[in-house]
Amino acid sequence: MRKVLYILGNLSDEDIEWMARTGRRLDVGDGHVLVRQGQPADCLYIVLEGHASVDVAGVGVVARLGSGEVIGEVSFVDSAPPSATVSADGRCVALALNRRDIEARLRGDGAFAGRFYKALAIFLADRLRGTVDRLKHRPGQAMAADRIMEDELDEGLLDQVSLAGVRFDRMLRTLLGAAA
Repeated sequence: MRKVLYILGNLSDEDIEWMARTGRRLDVGDGHVLVRQGQPADCLYIVLEGHASVDVAGVGVVARLGSGEVIGEVSFVDSAPPSATVSADGRCVALALNRRDIEARLRGDGAFAGRFYKALAIFLADRLRGTVDRLKHRPGQAMAADRIMEDELDEGLLDQVSLAGVRFDRMLRTLLGAAA
């Protein structure tokens, strides 16, 4: 869940409420493809429950994503087709945010655009650092979403973690019902 803290810690309460209202809750079973390698992605996903596997053609599974992970962010930023296929690994519940809806909000709200892209940049920087570190120490192994490296959280982000956790819990309650 800590990955979503990078995103939600940089967005406002209004941004989070907009995401929960605008996005759709997607509850899928094992093997359901969320993003297909080489094919344009029309949504950005936030995993709410369960896991998803990231598979690169010719390489195999390179990561297992869990609650709070974002899917489709790289293709959202650079508009290139996805470089991996991401599919549900067992039951998976995700918030699907339509690319067109996000782009419309980005065009219409400059403050949101700044917060959104900063959040994605921090998230991607963390993912890149984690990937490089894991490749240095564990070549050829899939990256577990729940493995926490000693230095993964930047001290500058710690102030936002508590607020982001509250925001994610609120989003889960909104999208998953009172049981979350």
